[in-house]
Amino acid sequence: DDRLPTVAGKLAFLQSQHSDQFWPGLLEKAYAKLHGSYEALKYGTLLDGLADLTGGITESISIRQDPTTCGRMLTKLLEMTSLITCTVQSSLQQVRNQVEKLANGIQIGTNYRLYAIERVETFNGEPVQVVRLRNPLGVVGGEYVGAWSRDSTEWDEIPPQEKERLAVRHMADGEFWISYSDFVKTFTHLEAVHLDSDTSRDEPSLHNKQTWQMRLYQGAWQRGVSAGGCRNNPDTFHINPQLHLILSEMEEVIISLNQHSIMEPKVIGFTGYSLPKNSLESIGKAFFKKNKSLVNSQYTNSRQVSHRCQLEQGGYLVLPTTFEPGQESSFTLRVYSSKPLKLKLMDTQPSLVKCAIIKAPATLEGKSFTQYEAVFLQLADEHRTVNAFELQELLDACLPNDYIKSCACMEVCRQVVLTLDNTGSGRLKLGDFKDLMCSLKYWQTAFKNHTKEKTGILKAERLKDALLEVGFQLSTDVLSILVLRYMRKDGTLRFGDFVSAILHLSVAFNVFESKDPLQNGNIKLTLAEWLKSTLMC
Repeated sequence: DDRLPTVAGKLAFLQSQHSDQFWPGLLEKAYAKLHGSYEALKYGTLLDGLADLTGGITESISIRQDPTTCGRMLTKLLEMTSLITCTVQSSLQQVRNQVEKLANGIQIGTNYRLYAIERVETFNGEPVQVVRLRNPLGVVGGEYVGAWSRDSTEWDEIPPQEKERLAVRHMADGEFWISYSDFVKTFTHLEAVHLDSDTSRDEPSLHNKQTWQMRLYQGAWQRGVSAGGCRNNPDTFHINPQLHLILSEMEEVIISLNQHSIMEPKVIGFTGYSLPKNSLESIGKAFFKKNKSLVNSQYTNSRQVSHRCQLEQGGYLVLPTTFEPGQESSFTLRVYSSKPLKLKLMDTQPSLVKCAIIKAPATLEGKSFTQYEAVFLQLADEHRTVNAFELQELLDACLPNDYIKSCACMEVCRQVVLTLDNTGSGRLKLGDFKDLMCSLKYWQTAFKNHTKEKTGILKAERLKDALLEVGFQLSTDVLSILVLRYMRKDGTLRFGDFVSAILHLSVAFNVFESKDPLQNGNIKLTLAEWLKSTLMC
């Protein structure tokens, strides 16, 4: 597809002012198709472009905030597989057609590639630090005319062998040297792209550099499952993806979070904590209420958020989040270090903590249950059993209000029969009905404990904790299926949905346990057994 949009015979978007070359327009079109439209490109930044075209992560560093620390950081970055640029960011908001320049010829808003920092001595023995830069526009971008520029008198003050070492007479178009003191006065920001062994392979200038060690995790924020929002939401923050970062020694690392929402970007960021030893499964909300965070990125609607931090040897917990809970997007989190590291998802192994079905005591006292028993016997057959249709009538007559009666629908009644009937007859005895009524009371208490704002409505983000209280410890994948099955349009569940989820899980765990008497954690099923088991669930 090499057709380019035009207006009045001229290219509508990117075009070359000084030649008839079309590759910039074709590259821009390919980029627009990648992101969905030309309109999507207006939301991007230069750092987004650098990340997309190189496959690395980007980092913006303020030069003037701490020039000494910036110098040390530059020295280290030049040893690594990083592409380093520097720029002068304008405080003016409007975009002007004419490129602005400083008095020394440096263009505002242009990213100059930074290749090296060198130390030279003048004939007087005075040390001078100089920085080698290149304007990507070459001679078209204009010449730097400050101290240590081409043919400046400063070069006459150093020995010829030093000039030869710095290749002053053999610089490419757009290349020049500038003193470090003038560099920090002129430029406002470093904008670097860090590349790992795969992404740095095709850049010749990085072949002799030390390679960044990189680990990544690709995941998603799913409403009701893993979209818990930032730390301002203490009841749901813990459901965000929890990543275990392990460092073999003390090291400065760069953590970068990239969201895949282009047209409707979310406000994103991440938080890190020191992780207690021997923590293998996901951490509950009590941990986050008691412990202070160690690492906090900024929250922004940029495509990518990066944060540099010094960490001791050991384990850390990193939670990538959206700012608001319930917002959905896929994301990639990457950690870069000069030393070996590990990154893995912490999740919970599914298990039955306790039986969710409550067995009724031998003697159930109370006027209400005597009435239930009377209605049961009225609807029961000669064997004193009821089917799903009769159970629906029974529950409709016995349950006290609409809030509880939401579990009296036919679908739930059928599931109750499948769960409590051990004979395969499709009918329940009076004892089964008593167990159901005791269980409903128990489940209602758990449901209420997690419906703070509005009785009768459970936010999907709290389903995991509510099910844990009943007795089910679930992994993210299992919870995701339950949420897709039961969550309503408004992101909530009613009591009937909660009961149905409990019944489905009860059958699933019972089927597995019956096929795994030795508790090996795996079972074998024939096709017929598989079909029977799945249809019961």
